[in-house]
Amino acid sequence: MKNIFQGIKAYTGAFALISKLKLWKYFFVPIGISIFTAIIIGFLAYGLSQPIGAFVANIWVWDWGKETFTTVSNFIGALLVVVLGFILYKHIIMAFSAPFMSPVSEKIEAHLLGTERHEHRNTSFKEQLWRGIRINVRNLAFEIILTIPILIMGFFPVIGIFSTVLLFLTQAFYAGFGNMDYTLERHLNYKESINFVKNNKGLAIGNGIVFMLFLLIPVIGIILVLPLSVTAASIKTVDLLTAEDRLISTKKITGQKTLQ
Repeated sequence: MKNIFQGIKAYTGAFALISKLKLWKYFFVPIGISIFTAIIIGFLAYGLSQPIGAFVANIWVWDWGKETFTTVSNFIGALLVVVLGFILYKHIIMAFSAPFMSPVSEKIEAHLLGTERHEHRNTSFKEQLWRGIRINVRNLAFEIILTIPILIMGFFPVIGIFSTVLLFLTQAFYAGFGNMDYTLERHLNYKESINFVKNNKGLAIGNGIVFMLFLLIPVIGIILVLPLSVTAASIKTVDLLTAEDRLISTKKITGQKTLQ
């Protein structure tokens, strides 16, 4: 719980830090990816919810209660599309934004550590993109596997209330996971990063909670969600890596040259 609150608290200084380090220019392409993805998924959700509901309704072969079951099926179809839309949206934007978010995370790390040049795993644009796709495809598969039983659980009395919270926290965890990996990819390999996030679930969930809440804000949410969430995740991930002595060695700044 402490780490969850720490993950949430990191957002309080995110906006100011972005402005201080002049990082807004790095977010233009990711924001474009975010808006484009949201529009595409929105149209798909609108077009597919009713067909899915009609498909589910065909399971009920009896005449009695047909109308009621069809109404419920349409609701299920819409709910399923919305949930899957949220899942796909965040993994798509995080995967394809990786090459643009990694430099942002690196500049934040340099500022926090007081270093200009720091040793880390040198990766190309292509490698960063592949890492982002690999991590998010892996997370997407696991999230869908967890989401299906949670959605089914939601139709049972009493425990259905808890399923909503559990579904939200599951989505939050994987959102935070993706945001943390922009920093982790410079210092840890693929498997090490997965284990690191597993050992710091609270931070991932805290970061992801705000990420998911931002998506509920029309227009502004999808514009600001990546800049603020990636910045907040970078701040706390660097803190954790430093505390656990997992950072690759750094070189202190000589002179008074400031971060450009």
